[in-house]
Amino acid sequence: MPDGQRLRQIHAERFGAEPAVFLAPGRVNLIGEHTDYAGGFVMPAAIDFGTLVGISPRDDGRIVVWSENFQEEVSHPLEALPGKGNGEWSAYPLGVVYILRQAGYAVGPCSLSIEGDVPLGAGLSSSASIEVATALAGLSRASRPAPAREEIAKLCQRAENVYVGASCGIMDQFIACNGAEDHALLLDCRSLEYRLAPIPKQVSLVIANTMVKHSIAGGEYTTRRAEVEEGTAILRRHRPQIQLLRDATIQDLEQWGDEMPENVRRRSRHVVTENLRTVAAADALEAGNLRKLGNLMAAAHASYRDDFEASCEEADIMVEAANRLPGLIGARLTGGGFGGCTVNLVEAEKAGEFAARLGEQYRAATGIVAEIYQCHASAGAYAVEEEEV
Repeated sequence: MPDGQRLRQIHAERFGAEPAVFLAPGRVNLIGEHTDYAGGFVMPAAIDFGTLVGISPRDDGRIVVWSENFQEEVSHPLEALPGKGNGEWSAYPLGVVYILRQAGYAVGPCSLSIEGDVPLGAGLSSSASIEVATALAGLSRASRPAPAREEIAKLCQRAENVYVGASCGIMDQFIACNGAEDHALLLDCRSLEYRLAPIPKQVSLVIANTMVKHSIAGGEYTTRRAEVEEGTAILRRHRPQIQLLRDATIQDLEQWGDEMPENVRRRSRHVVTENLRTVAAADALEAGNLRKLGNLMAAAHASYRDDFEASCEEADIMVEAANRLPGLIGARLTGGGFGGCTVNLVEAEKAGEFAARLGEQYRAATGIVAEIYQCHASAGAYAVEEEEV
């Protein structure tokens, strides 16, 4: 995690004020990709990489945001914030403040300082980490009490959808708000009901960054979402109760899938089967059945690669290499796809050797030096007290 004391010093030196500091984690999704906006199930875990946001009041009517990572400052009159993001990093914190104010949480003039260690473009949700930490900071300066965590997640999702222009679902913001130490979280993305599934102490999370970057505001993500919605609309003509693809069954696809373009049918099949796998994976974790969990992760990667076509050559090489190594429980591409990271559940006593050998094999096959992180499931967002840093 980034250093809270360091951020306090940076903020105080830059803005001449002692900040309140808030932290939100990144996340890795163990299983359940592109099911969130289809109203389905996901099973992420918050991780011990995150974003810190410091906030202090101003008396000049402005919002000023400093990014320690980008070494850049932006400044706007608070009452004249742009109504849309400009594609830069600042769209994420400004978007959250804009949406909070629209929702009646009158965040006052403030200075914000931001520093994080979630790898950018790796599919570990650096954007939601920034959004949720900014939301907690902004709400601490708002005109009325903060809402429940579920509502904070919705507001942050709205900032990314409406202000940034990325059509993400609710998963990333929800897990950043509600993660729990040593647990994954099975989330019903329609009802927002969730349950925690314990990750055994003898299991490590090894996240391998392919170093292939992606942006979910880009075209591939938007295209896949449109294909899922097209498949949903075709099935709804036959069964009006199918409001989202989560409501569809394998039998529905078998009966009416031939009415869909082939790409749409395959995208829809991925979502329908991924929902089944995700619930089964949570059940497997709760039962301590790691072999079953690993098999489900392997099937999820194959579906993501073949039916959803959201993998890439480098990610497939990384997963294939992992499957050859001792200690692996399960491996798959995680996140929005088209690059980013693989998630590997590994026997803890073998995790160090696993990570080293995975990096060696990936470099030999691709010429790329991967970044590989050993981490664990962590808590959701919170205020960082001075004694903690």
